Amino acid sequence: MKVYLTLLVIAALVTYAATPAMRHLAFKVGAVTAVRDRDVHKVATARLGGVAIFLGLAAAVAVASNVPFLQPVFETSSAAWSVVAGAGLVCLLGLADDIWDLDWMAKLAGQVLAALVMAWGGVQLVSVPIFGLTIGSSYLSLAATVIVVVVAMNAVNFVDGLDGLAAGVIAIGGAAFFTYTYVLARSASPGDYSSLASLVLAVLVGACLGFLPHNLHPARIFMGDSGSMVLGLAIAGAAIIVTGQIDPEVVSQRERIPAFIPIVLPLMVVAVPLIDMTAAVIRRTLKGQSPFMPDAHHLHHVLLRAGHSHRWAVSILYMWTAVLSFGTVSLVFLPLGAALVLACTGLAVAALFTFSPPLRRRLSSGWRAAGRGVKPLQRITPEGRAETHESPESGDASPEASADAEAATASAAATSPSPKEQP
Repeated sequence: MKVYLTLLVIAALVTYAATPAMRHLAFKVGAVTAVRDRDVHKVATARLGGVAIFLGLAAAVAVASNVPFLQPVFETSSAAWSVVAGAGLVCLLGLADDIWDLDWMAKLAGQVLAALVMAWGGVQLVSVPIFGLTIGSSYLSLAATVIVVVVAMNAVNFVDGLDGLAAGVIAIGGAAFFTYTYVLARSASPGDYSSLASLVLAVLVGACLGFLPHNLHPARIFMGDSGSMVLGLAIAGAAIIVTGQIDPEVVSQRERIPAFIPIVLPLMVVAVPLIDMTAAVIRRTLKGQSPFMPDAHHLHHVLLRAGHSHRWAVSILYMWTAVLSFGTVSLVFLPLGAALVLACTGLAVAALFTFSPPLRRRLSSGWRAAGRGVKPLQRITPEGRAETHESPESGDASPEASADAEAATASAAATSPSPKEQP
């Protein structure tokens, strides 16, 4: 565990240190998201943070290749470097898109190529750990790998709509996934529990944590497509490695790890991005639009229009990711009944905070509101009209009024489409 935590810290430090340099470079080369009527941000913002994320991930893997504990990972195959190569390819693709705005066909071709690079390096979906199913055809296996990787990249790209959202969701889900792969590797191979999946997830979580201080609202830099695609490819790579290379049947009965977790857990880790992407594709297709046409009906837009502030909307999506991913991982450590109770409790709490903006306001302002007046609050209707609601008292503005004003501003911006949503 110490080795993985050390690599996590290395990835975080490299990413954190490289991000300001990428911000400076972004302004030099014109990779900047300008302020438009439809955007939530208030100032022109650099969008090359994904390059820093890749540098952190690659640096940590390079260090790992010289760690004796992880030598079996690098000696048995080139899979670790194929993940880095695939991530580097989509990082360059995203960098070009952030500067020159590539069309969706060029981006899709680059994503498929990156997935093929990973597959040729040994990260390929060859089996499903349920009933011992094996993908018989090499072409079908290759196609399944490409589909999984491309879907994951675009799912993360779709959810990257608020400051800190994509990096935080992947960090939380990746931490849960890492917990599972670490326990599974120790149980499956008591003599040697080095794991490529654990390595990829540890450096991925570290890179996300190193980027978040620069990306939390109000963000000083965006990860851009160069970051969202790297995150999606890495999380998909870890899922494929676990699914195809670790057999849950050899796990000891003491651990009681269900065989379906290698399939379900990756889905729970990226559940929020997948739900958002699936809903967007269905919604736009039913309207006769392109599945990649931007709109203002993503999960985060809905939360903003419901009255949640920018930070609170992000926190709610963090909460859902934590409940779904760690709730699934709890099956590894707890009896089924206790795990279900824990998961249901978490879901109930997440739902309460999601569907009750007034509760959020009361919790954030209850201890401050006594004896202090607030300015009138505004709510933005779905039609874009501002409705003013007088508070019980008038007086000086409080921090709570500012929070609600921020929610109103963000909601107004959310009524317009996101900047880019192409594969």
